[in-house]
Amino acid sequence: MSRFALKLKLLFLMMFVSIPGLAWASDGGGIDSGDTTFILISTALVMLMTPGLALFYGGMVRKKNVLSTIMQSFIVICLISVQWVLFGYSLAFGPDQSHLVGAFSWLGLNGVGQEANADYSATIPHLLFMAFQLMFAIITAALITGSIAERMRFPAFLGFILLWSTFVYDPLAHWVWGVDGWLRNMGALDFAGGTVVHISSGVSGLVAALVLGRRKGYGTEAMIPHQLPFTVLGAALLWFGWFGFNAGSALAANGLAASAFVVTNTSAAMAALSWVFAEWVHHGRPTVLGAASGAVAGLVAITPAAGFVTPMSSLAIGLVAGAICYLAVSVVKRKLGYDDSLDAFGVHGIGGMWGALATGIFATKTVNGAGADGLLYGNAAQLGTQAIGVLATVAFAGIATFVILKLVGVVTALRATPEEEDLGLDLSLHGEDAYPDIMSGSLLRGDYSPAAVPASSVMKPGISLK
Repeated sequence: MSRFALKLKLLFLMMFVSIPGLAWASDGGGIDSGDTTFILISTALVMLMTPGLALFYGGMVRKKNVLSTIMQSFIVICLISVQWVLFGYSLAFGPDQSHLVGAFSWLGLNGVGQEANADYSATIPHLLFMAFQLMFAIITAALITGSIAERMRFPAFLGFILLWSTFVYDPLAHWVWGVDGWLRNMGALDFAGGTVVHISSGVSGLVAALVLGRRKGYGTEAMIPHQLPFTVLGAALLWFGWFGFNAGSALAANGLAASAFVVTNTSAAMAALSWVFAEWVHHGRPTVLGAASGAVAGLVAITPAAGFVTPMSSLAIGLVAGAICYLAVSVVKRKLGYDDSLDAFGVHGIGGMWGALATGIFATKTVNGAGADGLLYGNAAQLGTQAIGVLATVAFAGIATFVILKLVGVVTALRATPEEEDLGLDLSLHGEDAYPDIMSGSLLRGDYSPAAVPASSVMKPGISLK
């Protein structure tokens, strides 16, 4: 090669590596732009799951409660976003002092900057890791709303969610994911939130449903979903966002993320088929709601295992998830008689427990060398460790939720009055109607007659929707 040609080639290479956007590379601080881009996208995908959940739940309630149900998910985004920045992140991931909760070192995100924190991810900014984990905290709190829909008063809901996120979610996140958390030290595997997210929210939702009591008319009145297309759209958005939830938990754009992506989709698809087949055999016909619910059950079950199992194992996980969650919702709940409005416990609690235990059965280090082998790969002890994680989460979340609800109940009424339930929480608590009578225009004029709005309602005279 001539000297001129060599110089030209070197010049071209220098231009290629120096022009931004032409190559993925690490900067001097160890930040990898490819990983950072991937986690930014994953963070946005996980954020989208909460509006998706709002539609999923909103379509399943009666039309007089759709806005109040959507409002609960939407306000959780706002409330927990502030809590997480002020102190939640520090409690969940801050430097450990007790193996139970993080210290207050990172209050107000003090010390959480644009450089990487090698304890959690060496190739993305610490701020980005914080934001990614924020979206998990948001969706977890929102999941509980499925158990308390159509009957919890909004002021009580705000107080409960703030306290629950602070005293239940944040410590659990530290136990499992925080450096030196006791379950992490024990070797419990939870790739993206089987215990931290789904078991905690499902069990807490069940406790809340029991404390609040059944909805007025439960068991004697039809309480069918008012808008199933909402629910199917919400399920689709959840499925879409779950790729960020699980694949993003690899915290890098790598082969592990690709593996988590594939097993996530496979488990969801298999669980949808399993649920539909189970209800087809049980009730004689398949339903759209069943397909959507089954897909969510499969997504829940694969969440703790996503970074540790093979595609074939994910088929088995999804197959069992669809069947057992269907039984929990359609058989067990009816026999026991509790009113878990939208089946948060039946899908997330039961699905999360199965997923955590399944991780102890199907995990293999051939997928993730940083994980562990499970029962099928010669390590029965891992199943025992997973069981300890499940039991600890159930006990802690259940007891703490009961105490928090009782404390909130001392300050403000937890449950809407019978008159407010009859009218619907949309009008009685928020002064809005998702489906106003456009022909008469009465609601648009704010023309609420005494007959339509009981005196016990919190609505004030003269409120207009204009």
